[in-house]
Amino acid sequence: MCIILLFFLGLMGFVAMIFSLFSEDTKFYTLFVIVATSVLAIFIIWRIFIPVRARIFNRSLIAFFSLAALTVGGYEIKEAYVNSIPTVSEQDFVLDEYQPYRENTKAAKLDESSTLKLEGDLPKMDGATALYPLYAAFAQAVYPKKQYNQFDSEVMASTTPEAYKNLMDGSVDIIFAAGPSEQQLEEAKSKGVELKLTPIGREAFVFFVNASNPVKGLSMEQIQSIYEGKITNWQEVGGQNENIRAFQRPENSGSQTMLEKIMVNKKIMTPPKDDVVGGMGGIIDRTANYKNYDNAIGYSFLFFATEMVNNGNIRLLEVNGIKPEKRAIVSKEYPFAAEFYAVTAGSKNPNVPRLIEWILSEQGQSLVEKTGYTPVAATNTN
Repeated sequence: MCIILLFFLGLMGFVAMIFSLFSEDTKFYTLFVIVATSVLAIFIIWRIFIPVRARIFNRSLIAFFSLAALTVGGYEIKEAYVNSIPTVSEQDFVLDEYQPYRENTKAAKLDESSTLKLEGDLPKMDGATALYPLYAAFAQAVYPKKQYNQFDSEVMASTTPEAYKNLMDGSVDIIFAAGPSEQQLEEAKSKGVELKLTPIGREAFVFFVNASNPVKGLSMEQIQSIYEGKITNWQEVGGQNENIRAFQRPENSGSQTMLEKIMVNKKIMTPPKDDVVGGMGGIIDRTANYKNYDNAIGYSFLFFATEMVNNGNIRLLEVNGIKPEKRAIVSKEYPFAAEFYAVTAGSKNPNVPRLIEWILSEQGQSLVEKTGYTPVAATNTN
């Protein structure tokens, strides 16, 4: 009887563990199933082989189930609280609103007809999420009026790593993104692809914190020390006595590449992780999105961050006493400002150089400014 009961208990525990692998809370529920199954096995052995009053056994069993219920309830309450904290993620950015020629599109428009109009051989575009509003505006000015699906058209929208991959694979003609990472440069070299980077605008790389954080700014050295893991408490930089949660972006993303550049040769510490279920393959650790805890710090590019900062939950930090404003980007006073590019890789499309030339023209640069970025023409005059 003991063997039969333990077999069926183990079978139910195994099935429960399989289901737990498909839960967002895999670690907790997998451990919970293992512990609960083990304790129930002990109860079965105890009841069969050790003489005990039924009252004592029943009370012990009720106490165990009560403790298990409280454990699950407490965990779910904690998770509900964590999930209620706003997350700053690229996935929260609504790209559809900037789609070319969409009714009431938020994509910037020229005040007059474009001097370049393409009808055939449309260069296939892709790029960083934060730059989609810009190159969607380019397409709206130059490309013929029709629907441009973000996933399969001449104007696609992905992420920086995916855009570079598409460019190197030859599935797109031109991408709009921050400069490539060392890994992306090595990948291009291994594929025999030469990346040509044409600066088309400048943008500030910004750091932000919870709006309630009393820290208004950091020095470049303090930021480097935070992401090295040397400064771990806000009290060390004039804040409250709380540990710093320094969030990072996924590897090869434009903003993570920028962080690597400003860290110079300093080693970046291991970022916070999310546990993501990988089906039957188990758990995959990935870099967690910025979670707006009171003690969090994160980063992005100015346009993207200001789109998200509208809710008032986060605040941009000064760097070396300079606010990340357009004036400071133009004057180059703000230390973390970088060019972004139209990147090509030897496309044979004859309209690619024509499009880039137009982007660098007065009309193209006016769309850069209207979208919310700093034109390269403005920075070149300083």
